[in-house]
Amino acid sequence: MRKTAVLFRFVILSVIILELALKEAIYEPFQHLHRQLFLRKLYTSSQECPRSYDKLRFDPSKPNCRLMVTHDDYSMMSKLPKERTSVVTILRSPVDRVFSTYEFSVEVAARFLVHPNLSSATQMTRRLKPKSRGVSTLDIWPWKYLVPWMREELFARRDTRKGGRAMELREIADTYNMRDIMMPLHVFINEPLAHDIIHNGATFQVAGLTNNSCIEESHKVRHCVRKHSELGQYVLEVAKKRLDQMLYVGLTENHKESATMFADVVGAQILSQLQELANQQKQLADNVTGPLSSLQDHETEDLNNLQSATDDQKNGEVPNVENVDATNENITVAQLMEAYEVCISSLRKSQAVRRASSLKRISPAKFSKEARRNVPENVIQQILTLNSLDVELYKHAQAIFAEQQKLLIDSQSKEARLKVTYNDLQCPLLKVSLAAMALLFLLISMVLLIRSRRRTSKLKI
Repeated sequence: MRKTAVLFRFVILSVIILELALKEAIYEPFQHLHRQLFLRKLYTSSQECPRSYDKLRFDPSKPNCRLMVTHDDYSMMSKLPKERTSVVTILRSPVDRVFSTYEFSVEVAARFLVHPNLSSATQMTRRLKPKSRGVSTLDIWPWKYLVPWMREELFARRDTRKGGRAMELREIADTYNMRDIMMPLHVFINEPLAHDIIHNGATFQVAGLTNNSCIEESHKVRHCVRKHSELGQYVLEVAKKRLDQMLYVGLTENHKESATMFADVVGAQILSQLQELANQQKQLADNVTGPLSSLQDHETEDLNNLQSATDDQKNGEVPNVENVDATNENITVAQLMEAYEVCISSLRKSQAVRRASSLKRISPAKFSKEARRNVPENVIQQILTLNSLDVELYKHAQAIFAEQQKLLIDSQSKEARLKVTYNDLQCPLLKVSLAAMALLFLLISMVLLIRSRRRTSKLKI
């Protein structure tokens, strides 16, 4: 049966030796880069599930898609066919995740400062939403909570600045403590909304207990964990076990290594799966001339997934190869990595340009790794304390990542040894074969020569 994979976004070889095999669909929560850089190279648009960043936009019992990317937490799995769904994700170090969440909230909120006031910005947003076919950042968890909050802060501080107090040089040097321009980081991490959404966010996401959870009791559980910290260990254990069961776990801080492993582990399996489905489709298209009424339901579904995946598609029609979306089942893992190198460079440039444009409105604020290093150590330690569960989960993810690397390296080494052994065997076999052929040729020549002499001898008599 064809299986699906899901890619979780956490704000998260020889395939023959892997214990976890790709299922029918991929569910990927929390990290956009894999979809942009890899999965879109492997799946056609018709094979990608409708964007479900704000809510589930398709019937999970009959999905005409094979790739779902979402910001929902793991509780979304309760709505998907578990036996047909694989989950992959990337985790980020807790400190970097808090920095990134703060920076992106400010960056997106700053885009609204083109408006004269907060009222104008919110009214424009309401007018544009019904006309937009896409999903706005303001509809996506957790930004639908964080960006409006930060937007209100930016407008309030801009209005206050109009009073005219000049910023001190000390404030200008510390991007994360420009209180006249934006909420300082040390204030941000202590706000109630940060405690509810950001701190230990990766653990609660993998456990399926965020404030965006499909589980009604999730709020009560989070409240209990904050009140009785020892209860967090139970949530942490659930999250660890779920990571253990995922097809692939990557690390944002090891992005290049994660990308390579993703291509080898997940990409290779997807390519194999797509090639198999493409072959099945071609065979059916060549052999069947009438309606496919005799096909099993899952076979018809496979064909539909490779064709258009539209709701009004008629089941049972002969697949038309010419109308099928161009798939990339013939691409290799090496070509996938080449495409990644090109794409990541372009993506980083576009992100840098967009961020610079947004931050112009709150100049001289400028987020960077260098600026992060200027944040006081006591603030960093507080972030680590507030995210103690995520610290432990990240260590567990690092162990999984290291084990994945070991399996991959061992598998590749085994393949290399087998190839060398095969080549070593080929040379002696070739030599033996040539020697045998030469000997056979010599024997045949001698037999022919002897027969020729006998005939000559008879003629003389």
